[in-house]
Amino acid sequence: MSLTQERPLRIVSWNMAHRHDSWRTLGEMDIDLALLQETCKPPSDIAEHIEVDPAPWSTGVRGRWRTAIAKLSHRMCVEWLEPKQIASTSYQEFAVSTPGTLSAARIFPESGDPIVVVSMCAEWERPHSSTGSSWIYADASAHRIVSDLAIFVGRQKGHRVLAAGDLNILRGYGEYGSNYWRARYDTVFARFEAMGMPCVGPEHPNGKQAEPWPSELPKDSKTVPTFHSNRQTPATASRQLDFVFASEELADQTQVRALNESDIWGPSDHCRIMVELAL
Repeated sequence: MSLTQERPLRIVSWNMAHRHDSWRTLGEMDIDLALLQETCKPPSDIAEHIEVDPAPWSTGVRGRWRTAIAKLSHRMCVEWLEPKQIASTSYQEFAVSTPGTLSAARIFPESGDPIVVVSMCAEWERPHSSTGSSWIYADASAHRIVSDLAIFVGRQKGHRVLAAGDLNILRGYGEYGSNYWRARYDTVFARFEAMGMPCVGPEHPNGKQAEPWPSELPKDSKTVPTFHSNRQTPATASRQLDFVFASEELADQTQVRALNESDIWGPSDHCRIMVELAL
């Protein structure tokens, strides 16, 4: 067996924040596949070296952005799965509730059975104007994503699906967090678990934890920050918004790490998530 065959399949999940520099950083990485969120069209100097799913760049979440999947090596064949608006699909077609929040492909590695890979990004929403509320929330969009993903789970056991991306929700709250929002967020993770796709990371020690520790999280949390706000830097990032879910058949073969150290964070407000899949 060659060294190429022995190396795990390397997949990166990354919210690119619409930046061309993110594509250039991606092109410098030794990876096989990228599950991308908030993408822009790749610059010409990068586009010739990668293969991206054929969805048009002009469509996406309310016209602002879309997810994407990029192939960066020859270690697999890729079958792009076309997302279609839910109102115009037939049974067994890949229907997406909100265009731009999901991209999917079926990959055929050099060894092992095919895998469905999914890039996902939950959008921020606001309550109806009649509520007078200034809230923003993303769990509703995350639930639509879980519902749309169910089409790739055709049996109780034995399915092979890997889904990763930015869900814009938190995993767990501590003593000083909100029990209300914790309950809402937990329902998203519970639905993935119920479908046989547990969250597989990233979590400590596979990533740097927040310093100082955020009061909203319990002391025993394994959360690793993957996002920094405009008021923060990679060094002071405190919230994890990016997660990886894998079918139980793949979970034991999957290693997930947040590349969230300050010197390797990258040009986006989200760090990259490295997924290594030993087939």
